[in-house]
Amino acid sequence: MIIDSHQHFWKYNSHDFPWISDDLSFLKKDFLPDDLFPVLSKNEVNGCIAVQARQSIEETEWLLQLASQNSFIKGVVGWVDLCSKNVEDQLSRFTRGKGLVGVRHVLHDEIDDDFVLREDFQQGIMHLEQFGLTYDILIFPKHLTKVMQLVKRFPNQKFVIDHAAKPDIKSGNYQSWKNDLEGFRSFPNVFCKLSGLVTEADWNAIDQTNFDPVIDTLFDVFGDKRVMFGSDWPVCQLAASYKQVMDILQNYLNNHKELNYDRIMGGNCSMFYGIG
Repeated sequence: MIIDSHQHFWKYNSHDFPWISDDLSFLKKDFLPDDLFPVLSKNEVNGCIAVQARQSIEETEWLLQLASQNSFIKGVVGWVDLCSKNVEDQLSRFTRGKGLVGVRHVLHDEIDDDFVLREDFQQGIMHLEQFGLTYDILIFPKHLTKVMQLVKRFPNQKFVIDHAAKPDIKSGNYQSWKNDLEGFRSFPNVFCKLSGLVTEADWNAIDQTNFDPVIDTLFDVFGDKRVMFGSDWPVCQLAASYKQVMDILQNYLNNHKELNYDRIMGGNCSMFYGIG
């Protein structure tokens, strides 16, 4: 089973998606399950995890509805207001049915770099374990040391770092990212998505050699039991096709037979999100 651990759906409008600038005009349209399913089928991918792209309760409701209508959507990483005093009620509401497997907040868009250290945010994180939910960490490299403090406080909470914390592949200047990521080696509850790398590279020069050193670091730090494949579709298409994204990882794995292909391409995702 190949499971794509990270992709998005949306019905585009400028109000809900202000981050889609004119430079990203390709994304200014709808991307729905009927658009993704043939792509997954063509690439022999058996299912996916739909991840929130808007900071709203309505987004979570909508993604759960899509999951109920499309069996290839194996789980939803939605949004709730983790800083709210009513967060427990929100989590209780969304976990009464099937589908919600985790929660995400777009941390790297917060003005406050210490947002993850806020007491109200951490109070929200505290409730996730009781509902059997994971937490997706969306950050830039500058946030890694702050996140380290967060995960230390919650050793039993399952976390996953989205897009490997977005190293600057285009410039090749990611030594500090590598140094800070090293600290997560000793946290068995922290996983990493090998996703979103193509959009951190030069979009006009997608080459295997630009990604291999970054992938080396991910497997060195997390091993093959805590890394999972993700496409970041449709955003990945700004730089590469779905097949190109898969090829980068699969070419790497073909040259590293010591790594467990089945875990990386689906098993780790299935175990992490509890999707069977």
